[in-house]
Amino acid sequence: MDLELKGKHALITGASKGIGFACAQVFAAEGCNVTLASRDLQSLKDAQQKLQKAYPGVKVDIHSVDLSSSEEQSRLAKLAGDYDILVNNAGSNPSGKLTDTTEEGWRQSFDLKMFGYVNLTRAACEAMQQKGRGVIVNVIGFAGERLMSQYIIGTTANAGLIAFTRSVGSQSTDFGVRVVGVNPSLTKTDRGEKLLKLWGEKDPNNKLTEEQVLSSMNLPFGRMATSEEVADAVAFLASARASYISGVVLNVDGGAAFRQ
Repeated sequence: MDLELKGKHALITGASKGIGFACAQVFAAEGCNVTLASRDLQSLKDAQQKLQKAYPGVKVDIHSVDLSSSEEQSRLAKLAGDYDILVNNAGSNPSGKLTDTTEEGWRQSFDLKMFGYVNLTRAACEAMQQKGRGVIVNVIGFAGERLMSQYIIGTTANAGLIAFTRSVGSQSTDFGVRVVGVNPSLTKTDRGEKLLKLWGEKDPNNKLTEEQVLSSMNLPFGRMATSEEVADAVAFLASARASYISGVVLNVDGGAAFRQ
């Protein structure tokens, strides 16, 4: 199936590894030029080299930015230039119940993910509305659907971004712009592996292996999602094949959000 992404330009945040890099690979494979953004310049250079080697006909730009800063968010929106697709993916929230958290932790997490998504979406919408076309895909997280008290910051931020995506995407079509989202469940990335290890070591008197933690979570298909599975969904939603989809957040979780 031709996704009609060839020659388009996608800006992807949190793109040096994990889901973000997997998105960059899928877009590049479709002939879409990509701009990668993240904090770690060396990781960005490594990702750029891999993509240029695998897809020599695709233009790959990189920008090292700290997207927890509103100034850096604005700088990236200007640096990236004329892009057709924005994939908001930068952001991670710490695990912990309410009494485990601090105001500083809440603000740091919201500055990066909540306000990062909101501010970049606003800037993209303004630019895309002038052209009368464009797509914004927010990579959010299934904890916004399957509310988790032990992941209270992430659950709250994700629930807000789900509402934000549905609300903006329900009206942006008046200007030819689509706004959609995906909710990955626990995904097999470096961060996913670290979370498993952290959860396994939570009780120092009864440490669990990663396999035991996974088993206790009752995940669909008995495993985590892969970055590629999430990225494929992102690419489809960003493509012309999803041209009548907006204001929708797709759960890419094997049904985990509503699993009993």
